[in-house]
Amino acid sequence: MQRPNRAGIGTRIAHPLLRGTVGLGLSTLTRVVDHGRFRQLVGVCGLLDLPAAALAAPKGTKRRMVRFEKFRAEWLWQGDRDPRQRQDSVLLYFHGGGFICGGLNTHRRMVAKIAQASAMPAFSVDYRQLPQAHLTETLDDAVDSYRYLLEQGFEPEQIIVSGDSAGGGLAFRLALATRERGLPMPGGISAIAPWADLDSTVRDAHPNRQRDAYIPAEALDVIARRGFATDGPLDPAWSPVNGDFTGLPPVLIQVGSTECLLPDSQILARRCAEARVPAVLQIWDRAPHVHHAGSDLLSDARAAIDALGQFHQQVLTGGLSSTALPDAS
Repeated sequence: MQRPNRAGIGTRIAHPLLRGTVGLGLSTLTRVVDHGRFRQLVGVCGLLDLPAAALAAPKGTKRRMVRFEKFRAEWLWQGDRDPRQRQDSVLLYFHGGGFICGGLNTHRRMVAKIAQASAMPAFSVDYRQLPQAHLTETLDDAVDSYRYLLEQGFEPEQIIVSGDSAGGGLAFRLALATRERGLPMPGGISAIAPWADLDSTVRDAHPNRQRDAYIPAEALDVIARRGFATDGPLDPAWSPVNGDFTGLPPVLIQVGSTECLLPDSQILARRCAEARVPAVLQIWDRAPHVHHAGSDLLSDARAAIDALGQFHQQVLTGGLSSTALPDAS
């Protein structure tokens, strides 16, 4: 386990600011939704990606859309050489949003910055979400996007699977699914504050349930119960924390010290340790959920993106022999 920073002034200001604005609003919405308006909220959340098109990618970023039968994705890269011609490395990225919102537009700027810090192109996937698709179908989209990269000529060890929040959990679930479906394992996994356990029991007992800057822990439980387990109990197989981690590639997990999803990250790190998977858990001091999105303003977010880039380059160059196993606490 690493604690790579002390919160900068921007992060210290952002925490109470988000808690008193976004956090208050999301908590109120969660209470309303849990009383029978789940589908209405999901429908509204599904529209949030449209206005986010105004968020520009970093200067010099090139884009190319790829349309699959049931979802879409886009290439993001710097420089003149098309990534499909390079075929030397790729970051397969899954956006966050609780499986109900987010998309290519909301995450384009952040993903492009991570790709730039990693000196590799990104393939950002706009997978199907609630209410159009169950989590099992979302996983199918993730697997199809991975198969596409293999078919394009990318070697599996040169593909790093990454994501934030719900997408971070999906990155782990995809890695597990490659073995289940007879596909080669990717070269590495990086996850930002992954939502990896649909069962809220551990999060409910953790002190961060009341400390998160803006994500209500109860909102995750509502999505799991009303979105995925509508016809019965949660299937443990839906949560990557319950998978067999044997043989997974090197892992980097980043999470804020006060996030309600800190327990998910700690469980993932412990599962890696038990399976002898080279992994590092970085706990960033008071960082809000996916603070990387605020890298234009927060020095801590820029440092976290740089750390992701360094890890990705270590994966590609085979320089992870000294990577410590995470603390199992």
